[in-house]
Amino acid sequence: MESRRVTKTLEDQWMVEHQVREIYDFFYSIPPNSQSVILELQRDKHFDYLTRGLRKLGPSFSVLDANRPWLCYWILHSIALLGESIDAKLENDAIDFLSRCQDKDGGYGGGPGQMPHLATTYAAVNSLITLGCPKALSSINREKLYAFLLRMKDTSGGFRMHDDGEVDVRACYTAISVASILKIVDDELINGVGNYILSCQTYEGGIAGEPGSEAHGGYTFCGLAAMILINETNRLDLPRLIDWVVFRQGVEGGFQGRTNKLVDGCYSFWQGVVAFLIQRLKSIVHEQLGLSNELSTESADDSSESELSDEEEHLEGTSSHVQKTCPLRQEGQENASDPTKIADTGYDFVNRRIAMRPVFDSFYLQQYVLLCSQIDGGFRDKPGKGRDHYHTCYCLSGLSIAQYSWTNEADAPPLPKDVFGPYSQNLLEQIHPLYNVVLDRYYEARRFFSCL
Repeated sequence: MESRRVTKTLEDQWMVEHQVREIYDFFYSIPPNSQSVILELQRDKHFDYLTRGLRKLGPSFSVLDANRPWLCYWILHSIALLGESIDAKLENDAIDFLSRCQDKDGGYGGGPGQMPHLATTYAAVNSLITLGCPKALSSINREKLYAFLLRMKDTSGGFRMHDDGEVDVRACYTAISVASILKIVDDELINGVGNYILSCQTYEGGIAGEPGSEAHGGYTFCGLAAMILINETNRLDLPRLIDWVVFRQGVEGGFQGRTNKLVDGCYSFWQGVVAFLIQRLKSIVHEQLGLSNELSTESADDSSESELSDEEEHLEGTSSHVQKTCPLRQEGQENASDPTKIADTGYDFVNRRIAMRPVFDSFYLQQYVLLCSQIDGGFRDKPGKGRDHYHTCYCLSGLSIAQYSWTNEADAPPLPKDVFGPYSQNLLEQIHPLYNVVLDRYYEARRFFSCL
């Protein structure tokens, strides 16, 4: 029999599995009281690391000169997730800097004087919403930002990242997310977006960055979240998307971004939140499979058995209820929706009851983030890697998603049994899963922009 060829990909996978196994073996070999200490979220060390990064970054960060609003967002959002806040001087400095990134014709660039770009516009808007004060929110020129979004609209139905830039699912999401959270979304912006995203769903079930490319966790979140925000989720092949995302959680407990790739802490959010969103979409999945839309409302810890068809067994615990209060568009009716309803989609969605258990192992994910990604101040991709603000942001966001994945009602805290490690020390703030901003800050922004 011919021996199996050992590839570099296999060697890398075996190395990661070995490193993770050593960490887990050590953890489960020590006394329970010592385990509790190791599992603690190192709040003070994370906060110190983040605030130092907000004040000053070293010369090596010059390569991120065109991504400075992203650095603001990664740091500010991480601080908000920890339930902390920054002092008045840092807050004013952040608002002033982001205001200087705002282009005179709308949108935000990667730094003062740089061309406006949809990715940095998303990061800047989310940063200002995370700061939350009236000065931050009122600094956003919504009229010119809307004009910038319209300029980025492509004939394909998607969006360009910047003038003469690439058209991809990232651009669709960042444009729609910004327009939605600022309450400036309308049918002109969303016309054709669903068609473009639909063309990017691959044979695997995930969503690629552009037609013909490989399914990817970040793009799958962007595509699914955008489709939810424009009320066209029923056009996607959701059963196949579920199949794809559930198989991205690896033996290590964390998620990989693509098939046959290594685990990475940042996908705790990008893939974890896709699984979380699926919990709220059960009725659409049932409709696509021709099943009854009568949904289970059993509590997460109800162990009663029921007789299910093969399809229902496959879906049980994978997705949840989409209430009738937010009408779904049907194919071919892209311009038939009420703009007021579209503007409220994000609010309606997050306030729906989650009736079904998660499609992923939320405890195993929390274990990976806390034991394998957390280091002394900050988070990393995987063992052997260094910390950075990007992975700190998305590891914390993924940890929050995992903690709240069993919560049935909006704004309800998770039970202690749903949080891995010491409850009071590890519990994070809840996020809005469509925008990735802390939920309280989203509500504040919604009230502010509703009054304009």
